[in-house]
Amino acid sequence: MEIIKHIINDTVEFYRWSLTIADKRVEKWPLMDSPLPTLAISSSYLLFLWLGPKYMQGREPLQLRKTLILYNFSMVVLNFFIFKELFLAARAANYSYICQPVDYSDDPNEVRVAAALWWYFISKGVEYLDTVFFILRKKFSQISFLHVYHHCTMFTLWWIGIKWVAGGQSFFGAHMNAAIHVLMYLYYGLAAFGPKIQKYLWWKKYLTIIQMIQFHVTIGHTALSLYSDCPFPKWMHWCLIGYALTFIILFGNFYYQTYRRQPRRETTAKPGKALHNGAANGALSSSNGKTDEKPAESGRRKRKGRAKRD
Repeated sequence: MEIIKHIINDTVEFYRWSLTIADKRVEKWPLMDSPLPTLAISSSYLLFLWLGPKYMQGREPLQLRKTLILYNFSMVVLNFFIFKELFLAARAANYSYICQPVDYSDDPNEVRVAAALWWYFISKGVEYLDTVFFILRKKFSQISFLHVYHHCTMFTLWWIGIKWVAGGQSFFGAHMNAAIHVLMYLYYGLAAFGPKIQKYLWWKKYLTIIQMIQFHVTIGHTALSLYSDCPFPKWMHWCLIGYALTFIILFGNFYYQTYRRQPRRETTAKPGKALHNGAANGALSSSNGKTDEKPAESGRRKRKGRAKRD
């Protein structure tokens, strides 16, 4: 018991010390004063992940077609806004794409970068709705380990990013991921219109490829920063490389299972498995590490009973 006590005390002391080097600009922003609200939201997400399917057992799936169209196109707008703000603010602040330390000053461009990164963090919390919609529509097969891993870790870990490094090198991965999410949610929004539009959406496979390229670029960019001895927290660099590697493995497996083994899967898999709304939307998840499917597949067998509508 004494050892556990010491570990808890040391952890508390370390956290208190870390607050002394946190970004003072963001400490009064929503959700940033303490990690507890973020952890509570993520815990609620995991709880719904467990209880939601139990609740939907014996109930008709909801179609939510109009809701999905509105949600996905709203996410297109939000991610485009984040990309635009990060790109323009970084350009105005003369950011380097090779090495950019965090500037904790109240310079308007630096605060604009920090604000855009905060919105990026918030968008990862909003993406929890992807899973909620899957459960309400009883698309349980789409809720893979990659989907949950991506969603839960992105929102939780980005709280750390905003708390301590809301600027500098952090902008690179966020503005690249936001741009990819514009394309991803555009795909999901169009797919939600049904079979008449889905037949034109031949490019879903390439979204997964772009996702995987993103993780390779992230590792290369981070390794270059380490090589050039960039004055950015090195432990964050190493953690980011490890984190990106997990996505390369998981997305690579998803791509192989979905596209490379497609002929064999057609004879054994349940109809309707499809695109990874990833990571998040992480992939197709992203980092949306999520999985998405065609909302209304023309080749799917008719379900018994009608689904509830919006």
